[in-house]
Amino acid sequence: MKIVVVGGAGRVGRALVANVREHGHEVVVADVTTGFDTIAGTGLDEALDGATATVDVTNSPDMAEGPATEFFRTSVRNLLAAESKAGVRHHVLLSIVGVDRPHDLGYYRAKVAQEHAVRDGDVPYTIVRSTQFFDFLALLVGDGAPGEPVRLPGTMVQPIAVPDLVDLLTTIVSEPPVEDVVEVAGPEAMGLDEFARRLLAARGDERAVVTDPSVAPFFGVPLSERLLLPGSGARLGRTRLTDWVTS
Repeated sequence: MKIVVVGGAGRVGRALVANVREHGHEVVVADVTTGFDTIAGTGLDEALDGATATVDVTNSPDMAEGPATEFFRTSVRNLLAAESKAGVRHHVLLSIVGVDRPHDLGYYRAKVAQEHAVRDGDVPYTIVRSTQFFDFLALLVGDGAPGEPVRLPGTMVQPIAVPDLVDLLTTIVSEPPVEDVVEVAGPEAMGLDEFARRLLAARGDERAVVTDPSVAPFFGVPLSERLLLPGSGARLGRTRLTDWVTS
């Protein structure tokens, strides 16, 4: 099976490319660094020739809602046109859990526009919405000064490890398209404040964690308590917080 990983030179893309190869598939690294440009439309026909499926893990270079929306819409339009021409039978898009719920996150609205563009195309698809990565949440905890408390809200999170995510993506792209959303997440749900306490304890960091609902570390936008949690039917990875810290 020939699988094209769009955005294959990025962090998730590199891990996915390696995982797909380990599972015995032929893989193409489609990225601007390899001459594959979904905005300019260059290199698409060559990379997609003979491909069975694609996985789109691209990210907008600009996180602002307007530029990100334009990037995603243009990218999807050009990519799906080339996929349709090449006879690609499965388009997998990596998105984010919670994008379709009430919030004030401009980048999330841009991802919704990307999802809509995929739905409006004529290539069979699966949209994979993932929870936040351990790495990203760890950045929210930060290093900080010794003795200075970490202040975070109790917003619920269910972080996933990147290796678990790419395992799930490799499985999903090998399956028939569902023409709908599949959610993926880690095995443990906890408050962001509790995540910080457990992370700091595992690292031997003695800073205290103060639960503060007024803090908005997620792009400065207050979040509802369960915005970042998946639904009951999510596919779960295996890596728990203690496993991730020691890996």
